[in-house]
Amino acid sequence: MNKIEIIKKTIKFVKETLAEADGSHDWFHIERVLKNTHLILKTEKADEFICELAALLHDIADHKYHNGDETIGVKVTKNFLLGLNVDNHVITQVVNIVKNISFLGGHKTSNYFSPEFAVVQDADRLDAIGAIGIARTFAYGGFKKREIYNPKIKPNLGMSKEEYKKSTAPTINHFYEKLFLLKDKMNTKTGKELAENRHNFMEIFLNQFYDEWDGKL
Repeated sequence: MNKIEIIKKTIKFVKETLAEADGSHDWFHIERVLKNTHLILKTEKADEFICELAALLHDIADHKYHNGDETIGVKVTKNFLLGLNVDNHVITQVVNIVKNISFLGGHKTSNYFSPEFAVVQDADRLDAIGAIGIARTFAYGGFKKREIYNPKIKPNLGMSKEEYKKSTAPTINHFYEKLFLLKDKMNTKTGKELAENRHNFMEIFLNQFYDEWDGKL
């Protein structure tokens, strides 16, 4: 099976698997991450095939929807690629990207790094910020039935990984606990440049949000 056929089968598999996913982690999120991956690859050097597979499979079984289990996505990814007889060195790299891509409160510790990982993690993080990031954040907050904002509940920037995974804080807090931190965690030069504009847009949005909340506008 050639690379084009493998990508086509992977797209089909991901679409079917995420058919019932909420709007923050559905097929369209995967598609945008794939587009971001291609955008970054215009100026960054990495294996396109590995990047595409990792972008497509990075959220195939996100821990947030599996009781915090961080191993399911890795298992699903590996078994799927083995079923397509993908080369072992490709499977190893894709699995490592899926295993290490998550933010998890900034506590994700790993010695793994590759040009492909850098590209796909940046592509995923770009979809977590800016206008799309704002929309996804509120979509997920609604899915989890969280408050939009509660002035009495302040952001917690000192959470452990487990506290972060179990947090039920209002959606606005997530901007401070994750989204505003991503700009300075980008891996690639291109990712950093793209993140700057999206980060600034979120700041503008929150300024407007607070003014409306307080009845100033």
